Amino acid sequence: MTEPDQTALNELVSRVLGDLGGAVSVPLVRIGDALDLYKTLKEIGSATADTLANAAACSPRYVREWLAAQTASGYIHYEGGRFSLTPEQACVFAEPDSPVNLIGAFDTAAAMVENQSKIQAAFKTGRGVAWGDQASCMFCAVARLFRPGYINALVQEWLPSLDGVVDKLKAGADVADVGCGHGLSTILMAQAFPASRFTGYDFHEGSIAAATAHARSHMLTNVRFEVGRAQDFDGHGFDLITCFDCLHDMGDPEAAAVQIRKALKDDGTWMVVEPMAGDTLEENVNPVGRLYYSASTMICVPTSLAQETGLALGAQAGEKRLAEVIRSGGFTRVRRAAETPLNMILEATG
Repeated sequence: MTEPDQTALNELVSRVLGDLGGAVSVPLVRIGDALDLYKTLKEIGSATADTLANAAACSPRYVREWLAAQTASGYIHYEGGRFSLTPEQACVFAEPDSPVNLIGAFDTAAAMVENQSKIQAAFKTGRGVAWGDQASCMFCAVARLFRPGYINALVQEWLPSLDGVVDKLKAGADVADVGCGHGLSTILMAQAFPASRFTGYDFHEGSIAAATAHARSHMLTNVRFEVGRAQDFDGHGFDLITCFDCLHDMGDPEAAAVQIRKALKDDGTWMVVEPMAGDTLEENVNPVGRLYYSASTMICVPTSLAQETGLALGAQAGEKRLAEVIRSGGFTRVRRAAETPLNMILEATG
């Protein structure tokens, strides 16, 4: 065996220790969120451990240790015996509508750990793990993960980047949100464009039930949700069809592309929002690629392999491969209309 280079070894060990620190922070961050410790600390502004514990109705000894761990992680600021959140820390942990709120990512990480035994078994069989059979909190975690991006960019940036679509939505258009999950994307569009009509489709009955309840809570009359698969959902004559972070999860995305083209009007538009990725592994060796490849292994690939042909594009399929799938449905023009550090927005027409 070749002796390891000590400098390289020390660098790797240091990197792994940093990763382990992040991994063991997952339950602590989720506790802080569930017990409103971040929220309460933001409201107080600056507090001792005992003050925060009293305000949050928690045990002082537990809160003191939690604060120490959060300080060591750089998630909470400590100075002169008092704890606080910097504006940046508040954006990540205490402001639900912040574009960089990452609590949903911690929830998703916890769900991935819960998924381990099922995915580990699938490594041997090659079979998938159906979306409805994954971790109990997976659906809510994923919805919460995507929420900040949708709230801050969907209506403000992504839809305006499409050619002529906003004008149609303002005048009154028919829209299908395919793979809508809990319906957050559908509801945001319905709220922004009351003259248009929106239908959300998803093959997971539990998600459709949650989406329907969500719409009722907002008292929206221009949106409805139906159980339906991407490759054969019921509906036609749509001006716009959207797919948010779900095309790569589908078992047969090419059949979905065919169905979506049939369901659109001749001058209709398909907006495909997918994880940001380059077309090669080398391009994706970065923090975003690392996050998405891991989620893809534990969530996306198993979900796809549990369906039909199980094409299993993966969360890092890349624009070139995605465009091939989109064009297979009969679309003649595909372009990247917008992007964020975490997403690419593709427009398909023709």
